[in-house]
Amino acid sequence: QIFLKERKHQKKIMDKLIIRGNADLKGEISIKGSKNSALPIMVSALLSENTLKLQNIPKLVDIKNMSQLLRNYGAIIKSNGSNFEINCKKIVNRNADYDIVRKMRASVLILGPLLARFGKAKISLPGGCAIGTRPIDIHLEGLKKLGANFNVENGYVVGKVNNQLIGNHIKLSFPSVGATENIMMAAVRAKGKTIIENAAMEPEIADLAYSLNKMGSKINITNKGIIKITGVEKFNKANHKIMSDRIVAGTFVIAAVMLNKKFKVKEVEPQNLKALISSLKEMGANIKVEKNIINILPSINLKGIKIQTSPYPGFPTDLQAQMMALMSLAKGSSQIKENIFENRFMHVPELNRLGAKIKVKKDVAYISGSRHFKGAQVMASDLRASVSLVLAALCAEGESEINRVYHLDRGYEKIENTLGKLGPSIKREK
Repeated sequence: QIFLKERKHQKKIMDKLIIRGNADLKGEISIKGSKNSALPIMVSALLSENTLKLQNIPKLVDIKNMSQLLRNYGAIIKSNGSNFEINCKKIVNRNADYDIVRKMRASVLILGPLLARFGKAKISLPGGCAIGTRPIDIHLEGLKKLGANFNVENGYVVGKVNNQLIGNHIKLSFPSVGATENIMMAAVRAKGKTIIENAAMEPEIADLAYSLNKMGSKINITNKGIIKITGVEKFNKANHKIMSDRIVAGTFVIAAVMLNKKFKVKEVEPQNLKALISSLKEMGANIKVEKNIINILPSINLKGIKIQTSPYPGFPTDLQAQMMALMSLAKGSSQIKENIFENRFMHVPELNRLGAKIKVKKDVAYISGSRHFKGAQVMASDLRASVSLVLAALCAEGESEINRVYHLDRGYEKIENTLGKLGPSIKREK
């Protein structure tokens, strides 16, 4: 069985995209639900014995893996397209299997809910994209403040609670999104009040809080990075629609700017992409924003700029690779300083293979502009890196082959069926 699983995984790795350059792009695209919002909200179902109904769940590999992880615990999940019903009334607290956890870092989010509900949890150290060490220390330190104790045994994190989690004042050393979510989900069942200071303020955090409050939690988020939580004992049935994916939206906005086409990105919340829109306008992109629509119009000249990634509302690290592909086409030089992950420039050699001229010194990438991409064979190293290669290939002369696109499928619904239906020639081959 293990052999068959590995062979199946190898076949997925063999998938590649064949992309024809000088692509056309026309019409509009509607943005589906956010992966980074859906995953923690799915996990939050572990807190309650009542059913959580969710709408606007994207069709992604990470969602499939999370569903499998929850089912391994005994969750009953019914799905119909983008609608999910999750019931965790009869779950069994067992070990989180390495085979699933290694594929998806969001698996570590089950720690908080399991500790809150059962007083113990055992999970394999998580995997996900190879974009840095991304230690879970901040998660564990926060959960310790609520009364949990941890040991690492044979590659597993083992957590235990004496009696019940107790609310506390927690100041995070860094506004980690995952740690904020994990601590929030633990604190909603803790006794008394919890204050999380220096919490992550990403829109996905607000979406999780909104869903948890519908379930019966008492969470209040201030605009100063402070989250106040009063623990509750009972949860109720809830119904929630997942917010749209700002990173997918931003990716398609950048694609339209790179291809210099008139294009609409719909069902998006533009206020969640202020840093991107501001940076694109500074470069000279012609962008008009409506209530739930971003209109991209052809622009005359794009010029290089300097940006640095930072926690929300700063420039998102998840759009850094895509922005780098765009900067390669703009006039003049650009710089990107990566402040979130220490190893998030693995797309640089592959973009250079396509004709970019990028040099990296420590955490800064120096991009020479006015480049012309040329088709080549490249390999994806992580989720956002893979889509930056897709964007560059769409603008290249000739044909490109992108290998290891299983990374791409973790965060983008089959791109050949979404973006590929709007002008570009994108074909998937085994």
